[in-house]
Amino acid sequence: MSTAQRIGIVLLLVVVAGLSGFLGAYIGGAVILKASETNMITATATSTTEEAQVVNKNIIVTTSEIDTIITQVVEQIEPAVVTVIGTIPGTQSVFGRTADAQVSGSGFIVSDEGYIITNNHVITDADANSLYVVLSDGTELTAQLVSRDIYADLAVLKVEGSMPAVASLGDSEDLKPGETVIAIGSPLGTFRNSVTVGVISATGRTLDTGEGYNMENLIQTDAAINSGNSGGPLVNLAGEVIGVNTLVVRGSNSYSNTIAEGLGFAIPSDTVELISNQIIRQGYFARPYLGVGVQNVNSSIAKRYNLPVDWGGYVTEVATGSPAAKAGLHVQDIITRIGDIDITEKTTYLNALFAYQAGDEVVIEFYRNNQKMSASVVLAEATY
Repeated sequence: MSTAQRIGIVLLLVVVAGLSGFLGAYIGGAVILKASETNMITATATSTTEEAQVVNKNIIVTTSEIDTIITQVVEQIEPAVVTVIGTIPGTQSVFGRTADAQVSGSGFIVSDEGYIITNNHVITDADANSLYVVLSDGTELTAQLVSRDIYADLAVLKVEGSMPAVASLGDSEDLKPGETVIAIGSPLGTFRNSVTVGVISATGRTLDTGEGYNMENLIQTDAAINSGNSGGPLVNLAGEVIGVNTLVVRGSNSYSNTIAEGLGFAIPSDTVELISNQIIRQGYFARPYLGVGVQNVNSSIAKRYNLPVDWGGYVTEVATGSPAAKAGLHVQDIITRIGDIDITEKTTYLNALFAYQAGDEVVIEFYRNNQKMSASVVLAEATY
């Protein structure tokens, strides 16, 4: 090979190497640029690599930002949260008189006129003249019971004076599992305005009260709810009350003996708004009235007594002059349907009745002597 040929080959190799380096740098640079862009995007959302991110609808939010939002919401809503306190009078027996007992729970201010929402079970046994509330700054105000609805477990109180803050009710209809929520209340009546945080675990829950009716459409949350939290607000990150904390279920699985925790339930704000607005406006909440005493029938009772239905409401009494009496219902009839609502395992007689309003005309289906019958009735108005 001549000297000229060697020089030509060397020059060719140099050119190829140069092109390869250029292409490699271009391709590599593009990858690095893409990675840099990703890092820049991430950097705008988080200050450290250890900090978690929450992504919702293409919005990246850091945990520190969520913590800030929670803090701001608590600062906003806390002045409207109160501790509700009452006294259960002692009782006289052959052994003497028992001591008075103090009961306590939580509530929140919904009007600058001093209206406060709480649970009915917080004040149900207390002397109405003993009720008072403690504001977040420790101020005590005498409270009057405006009215209550025992079936929704809600009560409205009223106090006089300047209100430190007013809580706004949000829309509970569109709540989704996984949404962050904040519970505020006074557990044990001592730890005033304690804050716990959790998520919406589920919506539309139904719980048997053991009193012949179910509490329906409840919000389930894992935010810690303890004795004394009852009546306090469940709040979303917009600072709106989307539920009233009402009870917690604790139990064990008979197979594994595992203790159930994180089962708190709240009355949805849509129900709260409907009932409280009517109580504030007219002094009571009206429920539809049929005028019968009813014992719930289930499948085991039906089988034991050879009844013609698996589920229903067995009529034990009919009030004189009531809508039921006017419609011709008798003692021992078994009501199986009210209007469009069947009485089933999940829907008791009262829940079917409460699906309607006073003044509604509905058809009642029932069995008498194993024969299916029906009657049209106009529901009256009553407070319970």
